[in-house]
Amino acid sequence: MRQMKLSKPGGLDKFSLQEVDIPKVEDNEILIKVNSSSLNYHDLMCALGLIPTDDGRVLLGDAAGEVAEIGAAVRNWQVGDKVMSACFPNWIDGPPRYELLSFIGDNQDGYATEYIAINEKAVTKMPSKWSLQEAATLPCAGLTAWRALVDEGKLESGQSVLVQGTGGVSIIALQFAKEMGAKVIATTSSEEKAEKLKVLGADEIINYKEHPKWGEKVLELTNNEGVDHVVEVGGGETFSESIRAVKLGGHIALIGVLSGPAANELVLPRIFLKQVRTSGIAMANHQSQKAMVDYLENSKIKPVISDSFDLSELASAFQHQIDNKHFGKISITME
Repeated sequence: MRQMKLSKPGGLDKFSLQEVDIPKVEDNEILIKVNSSSLNYHDLMCALGLIPTDDGRVLLGDAAGEVAEIGAAVRNWQVGDKVMSACFPNWIDGPPRYELLSFIGDNQDGYATEYIAINEKAVTKMPSKWSLQEAATLPCAGLTAWRALVDEGKLESGQSVLVQGTGGVSIIALQFAKEMGAKVIATTSSEEKAEKLKVLGADEIINYKEHPKWGEKVLELTNNEGVDHVVEVGGGETFSESIRAVKLGGHIALIGVLSGPAANELVLPRIFLKQVRTSGIAMANHQSQKAMVDYLENSKIKPVISDSFDLSELASAFQHQIDNKHFGKISITME
């Protein structure tokens, strides 16, 4: 079988496509024939050495595939079942605990492979009407957006949501928000992407190149009130504008650091004066993932996949991500 290994973190020239044996399953494991994965910023940071990982690591935390074999003690799955990954295989329920937060594709080998043997509890069901390629977009970006808006945000119909840019988390957050009856304001610097955001239902688009202090524009569009929820993926350079844009008593879900980890100005006084509620979001547990899947079973939402690369083209896919050429998710196919 094919397997892509990162010989040494620190650059996209460190990948090596290898032929290895299909793994054997232990009693409590299932063998998954991986169909697809999708890229996340966490994967890119691992590849570039910005998140420490071992030499020879098999990256990628997202996946969907079919159960090809089950161990003797497996009770939850049968051969032929379709499953999707969980980015934290051991975080089944309850609040986060350090001993549960082993990230697959980082602390342990991930899904840049045609087959993987893994504990039967490390995966969940997927939406039954979705293709394997579609389901492979959900475990990181989809679940992050779900937890931000539903688990932590308690989003209600009629509220307002701000999403930043057009990456995987922001796009599915837009889709969840519109499906749940919210008004969505989106930011982008691309007129082409702005048109695509409108097609997905964004009510207002702000070009952040034209409006560097886009938080002021958000206030203008909301009668100076601000939005109920901000899905904050930018990090240091966008956080101060998110504080400006959020409503008194509103919620900011802190998710990404695409623009860097450090804020350019001190924002703590504005946080407590506006009585902002903030939530640090790093995916969620399996129960939350199952709740998301149940919701999607009765939803019209389908993921936005802008580009697809074969496993052998993983380095090129990451470069495509770096160049910000994608809109939504970048798919990695194993077949």
